[in-house]
Amino acid sequence: MAFGISTSPSASSSERRRARAALAVLLVAVCLAPAAGRAQTGTVRGVLRLEERDGTERGDRRSAVVYLEPRSPVVPAADTPALRSGVVAMRGREFIPHVIVVRAGGSVAFPNQDPFSHNVFSSVEQREFDLGLYRRGVSRSARFERPGVHPIYCNIHSKMVSFVVAIPGPWYAYPDADGRFVLRGVPPGSYRLHAWHERGSAETVRELVVRGDELQEVEVTIDARAYVPGTHLNKFGQPYAVIRGDRY
Repeated sequence: MAFGISTSPSASSSERRRARAALAVLLVAVCLAPAAGRAQTGTVRGVLRLEERDGTERGDRRSAVVYLEPRSPVVPAADTPALRSGVVAMRGREFIPHVIVVRAGGSVAFPNQDPFSHNVFSSVEQREFDLGLYRRGVSRSARFERPGVHPIYCNIHSKMVSFVVAIPGPWYAYPDADGRFVLRGVPPGSYRLHAWHERGSAETVRELVVRGDELQEVEVTIDARAYVPGTHLNKFGQPYAVIRGDRY
């Protein structure tokens, strides 16, 4: 859109100044006005709490994930490249990072950076995969088609555990150590807010309505009272053999 000042040659200097001032006011109004058809988005801000067996709410919550599942048609939002694919390295007999988020349908690479072999697998029903045994410098990938939490293990080293959280939309956050989180740019609509932490017995889910250009305050609690540290089984459904713990 172009704007100009049209005055007659005989216009006085005061008239020209008034015309320029009017144009300036018009330009400011145009710049401040919302674009036609531009969707207003909301913000979801809140606190995640862990309810422990002794009634306290202690513990670092940075390994938790909070995300939104659309329940009504919303304006689609573009994924970031990090949501379409991710990397979980195997280094020092650990998965790094411990928790990663991808969009459902995305893939995660598992490069082996240790001087010995690893065997990455997951045994979640209907989401199982086994990348086999491979050595340093090799990377293999798995695709996560279904939304949900996928525990990842190494069939050689029983203490190696990671979690891939596949989400149905692009709105998610990792809370800080005190559990605070913010989800920005959320289109108006109905959602389910999911909150997950590995110490919880299950995801905490609550219904949520987001309205355009509005701040939604929420507080969610994950029940960790039943959490008991323990070991998992290997990919054959058997306990890990002690002699194999660090053989590679």
